Amino acid sequence: MNAFALGRTGLRVTPFGLGLAALGRPGYINLGHHQDLEADYSAEAMEARAHAALDAAWDHGVRYFDVARSYGKAEAFLASWLQSRRHTAQTIGSKWGYSYTADWQVQAEAHEVKQHSLEVLNRQIEESRELLGSHLRLYQIHSATLESGVLENMAVLNRLAKLKAAGLRIGLSVSGPQQSDVIRRAVSLVIDGHNLFDTCQATWNLLERSAGEALREAHQAGLGIIIKEGVANGRLTERNRSPAFAEVKRTLQVLADCHEVTIDAIALASIVAQPWVDTVLSGAVQKEHIKANIKASALSLSKDQLDQLESLAE
Repeated sequence: MNAFALGRTGLRVTPFGLGLAALGRPGYINLGHHQDLEADYSAEAMEARAHAALDAAWDHGVRYFDVARSYGKAEAFLASWLQSRRHTAQTIGSKWGYSYTADWQVQAEAHEVKQHSLEVLNRQIEESRELLGSHLRLYQIHSATLESGVLENMAVLNRLAKLKAAGLRIGLSVSGPQQSDVIRRAVSLVIDGHNLFDTCQATWNLLERSAGEALREAHQAGLGIIIKEGVANGRLTERNRSPAFAEVKRTLQVLADCHEVTIDAIALASIVAQPWVDTVLSGAVQKEHIKANIKASALSLSKDQLDQLESLAE
């Protein structure tokens, strides 16, 4: 895969990136996560598995890697991989705003707690920098929403502006039913005469397409667009055996057979086909799933096929 500019950031990314949410902690919402980890939740085993996944992604051309403070030990696993492999051509993004609270347990009352305060930002940026050092190039608000008030918190926004002036690129990830409203607010946010945000990371997939128009507008405004949850946390893969998914699966399978790929590749290829998308995150854990995901980068879906896939939206 060729690397290219991420919006106006000056950073280079590839059409696919690797998100480490499922690789950094034993409990996660992906379908079949316990199978992927083979029920071995020791930190040592998970670090080795994370390194194997990172190696597989690198070998298949991935050059963008995405972590967060709340992804358990994901930043630490990524840092030890970077130190041991000595790679230099990658872009690293992390996120602040959630604290990991599951104490390395699969079952926990709360796996992460959200707080978009200046205190948390100041603490977590130092934690991220301690682990990732100069590799950290993009720092994002984790799951910004209107309800959290983070886009109205001038103390936080001014601190982010100072981090940007010092050389970091600043982004945000969004979630929930009001993604579009948050994206448009972020695009319009100006601090000291400059647009604050360089990137936006959002959920967009065959089932959830509501943020598409807002993301197109953000791309036109110069923001780099990163797509997460491209296979809907495993719902758009072979692992989804729900009867409610049967019709969607049949539609995907016909196209997958046509292109000789798995259905996850079709789901991801439909995202890559959007002209406003810069990079799509694979959240896979197993090497074979990463390889299957990345095959989407070589697919070219016809307009008729893309139109057919549009009908799957929920």
